[in-house]
Amino acid sequence: MTNLPRGEYPRPQFVRSAWQNLNGAWEFRIDHGKRGRPDSHFDKTILVPFCPESKLSGIENRDFMESVWYRRTVILTHEQLAGRVLLHFGAVDYACTAFLNGQKCGTHRGGYSSFQFDITEYVHAGENTLVVHAVDHQRGGKQPHGKQCDKYHSKGCFYTRTTGIWQTVWLEFVPRMYLKSVQVTTDYRMGSVTFLATVNELPKALTLRTSISFDGKPCASFETPLSAGGTIYTMQVGDVKCWDILQPNLYDVTYELLDGNAVIDTVQSYFGFRTVELREHSLWLNGRPIFQRLVLDQGYYPDGVYTAPTDADLKRDIELSIALGFNGARLHQKVFEERFLCWADRLGYLVWGEQASWGLDITTSEGLINFLPEWLEVVARDRNHPSIIGWCPFNETWDQGRRRADKRVLEAVYLTTKAADPTRPVIDTSGNYHARTDLYDVHDYEQDVVQFAARYGAVTRDSIYEPHPGRQQYEGQPYFISEYGGAWWAPGQKKGWGYGKAPESEAEFGRRYTGLTRALMDNPHICALCYTQLYDVEQEQNGLYTYQREPKFSPKIYEQIRAANSAPAANEKER
Repeated sequence: MTNLPRGEYPRPQFVRSAWQNLNGAWEFRIDHGKRGRPDSHFDKTILVPFCPESKLSGIENRDFMESVWYRRTVILTHEQLAGRVLLHFGAVDYACTAFLNGQKCGTHRGGYSSFQFDITEYVHAGENTLVVHAVDHQRGGKQPHGKQCDKYHSKGCFYTRTTGIWQTVWLEFVPRMYLKSVQVTTDYRMGSVTFLATVNELPKALTLRTSISFDGKPCASFETPLSAGGTIYTMQVGDVKCWDILQPNLYDVTYELLDGNAVIDTVQSYFGFRTVELREHSLWLNGRPIFQRLVLDQGYYPDGVYTAPTDADLKRDIELSIALGFNGARLHQKVFEERFLCWADRLGYLVWGEQASWGLDITTSEGLINFLPEWLEVVARDRNHPSIIGWCPFNETWDQGRRRADKRVLEAVYLTTKAADPTRPVIDTSGNYHARTDLYDVHDYEQDVVQFAARYGAVTRDSIYEPHPGRQQYEGQPYFISEYGGAWWAPGQKKGWGYGKAPESEAEFGRRYTGLTRALMDNPHICALCYTQLYDVEQEQNGLYTYQREPKFSPKIYEQIRAANSAPAANEKER
C-alpha cells in the first residue's frame, strides 16, 4: 500500500486487517452540462484522493465544476467475497452517487463527513467497474462550503475550491455479522470506561470480548452478550494514566466478536482517559483549569488544497504549532480527516471540531435540514478522539442581505450536538450571533495593543467586551477570544491580504504579538485564545509560517512568540 498516494490506514480508531486502498489513478471526466451517464466517455486521468482543483491530482482545473465522474476497475478474489464488502469514502464534495458494474449502489449528501456503502450484492470475483459521480453546487446556499471561494478567483479569506473525492477511498472486508461501531466514554476519577457497542445485525447470540492494555501490559478484559440496538457495558482500570496536554497517554483496546468460542471479527482501537468540564468560568481538564493557547488551522495545502500530500504533513502541522508554544487549534471551517485527529491524540494536542458552515443559508429552518444530518455523522465519527476538546458547528453566522440568521437553527443544532455527545462543551456559532452556547466567544482583529489591552483588561466574570450588542447576550459563560491577531506580514509582496495595518518591521510585529497575547492571558476571567493563523493560505498572508510551512520571521521573533505563548496564564494559577 505504501506506493499509493495516502496509502496509510485511513480510520486509525477502528482498524481491521482486511482492507484494500483504492487511491491512485482513476479515469475522470468533467461534465459541465450535467448530462453524463456512468458509461460515458472518460477523457482524463486523476490521482485520487486529490481533488481536481489541486496540482497533485494531475488535473489542476480551478474553474467551477458542478458535475464530475470517476471510474476505475477493482479486482476482487473469492476469499475477499466470503463475507461482506464495504466501500468507504473519507469525503466527497458534495453529493455522491456510486455505481458498481452498472448498478447504483449508494448515495450520500455532505462534503465533509465519511460514509460507506455495503456493496456485497453488486460485486463478483474478478474485475468490477466502480463509477463515482459527484455534484457540487457551491453558490446556491444549500450546502456548506467553508473557505472555498464562490468567486472564480480566490479572494480575501476565501481560497481554492474542492470538488469531488478528496479523501481516501477504500474497501473493507468484514464477516456477515460484524462489529459496526463502539462509542467510548471515560471517567478518570472512577477509573471506568463505558462502551456502547453495535453490530450490523444480530440473528443469533453473539458475545463481545474487550481487552484493554497500556504500554503493552494488559489492564482489563471483559466479555458481554450482545443485544439488538446496542449494548452498554462498563470496565474498570486501575492506576489510571490520564490523557493530557503534551502527555498523550493512550490505552490500546481490542474488540473480538465471538460466535460461541469462534472469533469472527477483530478490531483494534485506542482511547484516552480525560474529562472536560466547565467550572468557575473556565474550562477544566482532568480536574484542573487550563488556558487554551490555540491557533487557527485552515487545513489547506499548496499542492493538495484540502488534502495533505502525506500523512507526515498532518503530523508536521501539529509539531509546528507546538514548537511555538500553542497547545491546540481551532480546526477552522473544515472537518479534518481522521488521520489528523489521530496525530493530535498521539501528540497531546487540543482541537475544536468544526463544520465548514459558510456558504449555507440559515436564514430559514431549511438550513437545518441541509446541515444537521451531515454534522451528526461528523460527531459520531470523531467522538472517541480525546484530542477533541469541544464542538463548534457554525462560525460567524452573518445575515443574508436583509434576512437575519435564524437562531432556531443554531439552538436546534446546539441541543442535538449536546444530546449526541454530552461529554463536551458546544459553541453554537463562533464569534456571532450566539443563540445558546457553553462558552461565550468573540472575534476581535483590533491591531492597536493599547486599545486591545484596555478592552480585555476590563473583562470581569460579570462584564465582558461585547462586539455585537443587541444581537447576542452574555449569560456568564466562560469567555473565549477565539479569533484575534491576523496581522499581515509579507515583506516585498505587493499583493496579499490580512487584518488591519501591517507592521512596519519584524520588531513591531513581535511587540504587537506579545502585547495582544499577554492582554488575554493576564486576565483570569478569560479562559482561551486563538491566534489567526498558523500559516499563510494563498493570498491571506497573516500566518506565522509561509503557506509552504517555512519560517517567515527571524529566530528572534519566533522566540518572542514562543515566550508569549508559554508564559503562565492568570486562570491557571492555584485557586
